[in-house]
Amino acid sequence: MTEVLPKEKKQKEEKTMILGQAVVDLLPLLEGESSFETMVPLHPVPGSPLEPLRSGVKQCSLEVKVFVAEPLLTAAQISGGSLLKVTLEAAYSVPESFIPMGLLQNFMVGLQVPSAGEKDYPIFFKNGTLKLGGEREPVPRPKKWPIANILAPGANYIPDAFIVGGPYEEEEGELNRPEDREFRNQAECIKKRITWDLESRCYLDPPAVISFQKRIADCRFWPVEITRVPLVTVPKGKSAKFEKTDDEGQLSFHGVAYVNMVPLLYPGVKRIRGAFHVYPYLGSTVYEKTKCLFSLFRDTDHNLIQNNKIGGINSPVSKPVISKNLKEDKTVKEKDMEARPRPGDVQASSIKSQSSDTPLEVEPSLCNNPEGQQYVEAGTYIVLEIELDKALVPKRMPEELARRVKEMIPPRPPVTRRTGGAQKAMSDYHMQIKNISRAILNEYHRMFGKQAVQVESDLDSETLEEQKCQLNYELNCSGKYFAFKEQLKHAVVKIVREKYLKTTAFESQEELQKFISELYVFLVDQMHVAVNQAMPDDVQGTPSTIYTSSEQLRLFAFEAEVNENYEMATVYYEERLVREPQNLEHWLDYGAFCLLTKDNIKAQECFRKALSLNQNHIHSLLLCGVLAVLMENYEQAEIFFEDATCLEPTNVVAWTLLGLYYEIQNNDIRMEMAFHEAFKQLQARVLRAQVTKQRITGLGAPLSILDEFLDESSNLQSESHEPILSVQSQDPTTSQKPSNTFIKEIPLKKEASKCQESSTCLHPTLYSVSQTPTTIFMETIRFLMKVNAVQYVHRVLAHELLCPHGGPSCEYYLVLAQTHLLKKDFAKAEEYLQQAAQMDYLNPNVWGTKGHLYFLRGNHAEAKACYERTISFVADASEMHFIFLRLGQIYLEEKEYKKAKKTYLQVCKRSPSCLTWLGLGIACYQLDELTEAEDALSEANALNNYNAEVWAYLALVCLKAGRQLEAEQAYKYMMKLKLKDESLLAEIHMVQETVGFGNPSF
Repeated sequence: MTEVLPKEKKQKEEKTMILGQAVVDLLPLLEGESSFETMVPLHPVPGSPLEPLRSGVKQCSLEVKVFVAEPLLTAAQISGGSLLKVTLEAAYSVPESFIPMGLLQNFMVGLQVPSAGEKDYPIFFKNGTLKLGGEREPVPRPKKWPIANILAPGANYIPDAFIVGGPYEEEEGELNRPEDREFRNQAECIKKRITWDLESRCYLDPPAVISFQKRIADCRFWPVEITRVPLVTVPKGKSAKFEKTDDEGQLSFHGVAYVNMVPLLYPGVKRIRGAFHVYPYLGSTVYEKTKCLFSLFRDTDHNLIQNNKIGGINSPVSKPVISKNLKEDKTVKEKDMEARPRPGDVQASSIKSQSSDTPLEVEPSLCNNPEGQQYVEAGTYIVLEIELDKALVPKRMPEELARRVKEMIPPRPPVTRRTGGAQKAMSDYHMQIKNISRAILNEYHRMFGKQAVQVESDLDSETLEEQKCQLNYELNCSGKYFAFKEQLKHAVVKIVREKYLKTTAFESQEELQKFISELYVFLVDQMHVAVNQAMPDDVQGTPSTIYTSSEQLRLFAFEAEVNENYEMATVYYEERLVREPQNLEHWLDYGAFCLLTKDNIKAQECFRKALSLNQNHIHSLLLCGVLAVLMENYEQAEIFFEDATCLEPTNVVAWTLLGLYYEIQNNDIRMEMAFHEAFKQLQARVLRAQVTKQRITGLGAPLSILDEFLDESSNLQSESHEPILSVQSQDPTTSQKPSNTFIKEIPLKKEASKCQESSTCLHPTLYSVSQTPTTIFMETIRFLMKVNAVQYVHRVLAHELLCPHGGPSCEYYLVLAQTHLLKKDFAKAEEYLQQAAQMDYLNPNVWGTKGHLYFLRGNHAEAKACYERTISFVADASEMHFIFLRLGQIYLEEKEYKKAKKTYLQVCKRSPSCLTWLGLGIACYQLDELTEAEDALSEANALNNYNAEVWAYLALVCLKAGRQLEAEQAYKYMMKLKLKDESLLAEIHMVQETVGFGNPSF
């Protein structure tokens, strides 16, 4: 705003005075608007009459309307183009030789933006302010316009645009690790810095966007140059106070920062901000890293440096001050055109600059840059932000991913509970048994009187047997027996159909007899349950029924897995599903078991069933993705993994599995993106744990509680009491079957180079406060081992090994040993266990796994030593259940029955099962503690009445106790269940011959 003053008498022209300046942002014209109206503040210039209003409440403003005849951009240009914003904040920790006194200097930074034409578009930041330090730059602080002719204070600030900073760990550049925090704090608080706070804008039309994207994919790194140019006084009459010298040789401290632009190719990423080291500018190094042939400051048009009034962009309306520059530029360009090879010419072996015919290799300023080396010695870095208004690579929206998942796996509503099926069949059977038992009891009372029941204890066995024969005779003669049988037949048929799912004819007589035996045992057991419930209280009390919980069934299934009894394990897993079909954890456990048995198709069905119950369940999504990769359904795998990262962006395993998927697809850029995000989330979690520990420590919390919290923060979010966590993967007894996996074996080529290029792999290891190392890959390995996805594990182990801060560790070798135990490659497993023990001799998991190795090899003496060492540690191993079981078994074999009893008592208290009570019962039997043995064996029988060995020892106890009827009953069940231990069977026969009873076949 200019005020025109009245002309005085001797004055030839009117006198004008600038009152103030206002800046109008024309960005709406690039967004498709042809007109807009805005209210902008009017900032007074120094000495203006408006200046006193600056401290007042009210500020002058201008209402501005902007019109254009037609839109500047077409709809296609708006949709396909993009607006690039580059913000240069500051250069920190600059060399000590930078001093604010003496010859004034202009600090400049420049970079190039690819365009659709031959030449790139330069962006410059000029007139940086050198500060001595002493305090941190305030945040938020406004960004400035890159315009040189703004005179009014405050007018150079961009409205509603601020530098807000942020945690170092969330930056995309360098110096963002925890160990860099101290240096960053010192550099940004104490040391010298150069500040710009300028934002420059550049419109990219659709061809330029494509070129921009292609250049990033080809070059990855972008050179951002920094230099210092001295200023000299301009002769009087010039409007500016200073101007650059005409000598290009005055360029000094020429440096370059290499900005990794690859994150802009990540799906949905529009902005990168970070700190980047400054290195000396050496042409050969710049070309090697960025494929850039020339320097903005040294090789391009001279007026880009010498025109001090040029702002952030080389504006077309800016004119060079010295016209001589244009002539020089023209001469340089002509020489450049002459120097370029014509089609068919043989190119020179050395690389030449685009604006100079001198090879880069022989330019002395590029081969020797001692001033630029001072940047490295001082640790100089620049903080830069690059932002696009639209992502170069669109990201699928969460709604679309959820829709795709629903299309593949439709959600299933909870099944309405109805009275029917197996439960109804059992209920009907119990009801019929109760009715029949009452009818038989009434018939008994009619024949012998009710007083016979009361004095039954006084009757001898012969009288009872005679009454039984008379009752049977009466029931048969009267036809009641056949009526009872017909009454019960329908309930038994329903059990066969609903409980055992038998609806078709048997293929062989042997299969029929096997089923009938199994059915008979079951029906007799259920008859006892129903009769006990139906008997009056004064006749017989109802014994308490032991109910096995879902977790107990899971433990029993796990024991069967380790013992390679897959049929029994399947029974337990299916029993859990029958009880709670809507519990997705049961489906996931069954799917993991199917992965162990290499039944990938059934595993996929289980995981998808779990996902249909809850489509927001992260582990179900991840496991569906894993199975999709194993079965080579790569498109579905990407959807599952992406949906998991959208639903839970902080999940380290989800991002790591997504990165592994992109590696299989040879998509290096997206692989790097996923690994980088996984590392960021792991880093943030550890930092949160550190802050939480500091807060709790201030409250005087016990260290043990803190350590537990930190241990939980460094592991996957899973239930610690799940017994399937480690033992499944450690015990090799379940790997006999040949693999029928369909995973595509992809060679691990480029592994080392990928890890070296990725910013994630450079420092993938974080240390929690408890000094327990963890990496994104080790967390993923734990998850995969838990669900038996061993096919994935070796690929992740390769990443763990090749990344510098991962590498071979105790846990690394332990996982390798576990995978080879699964293959029953005992030699390799032993080799890796030795290496694990060398790295952590006091690790209980190492000794526990060594015990399993020796046990499976048959070297029980060494196994016992390892197991005893394991249980002597203060900290438990991850699979104590089987360590106790196998140690107790070894004690029994070596006839150390007291030690066996003590060991089995310990495991019975921790995690009771049929096998633990059986071991305790055997130890007590061998110690001739028959009462304790019977109690333990009864507990074992209650948990699993299909174990022939339990019935065998119950028969031995009853034989030695002189209880003939029970001994024969136990022996009968043992024979039906086909006891395989010949030595135990021989012992029973020997005791039977000694006592003279117990075998009904004699």
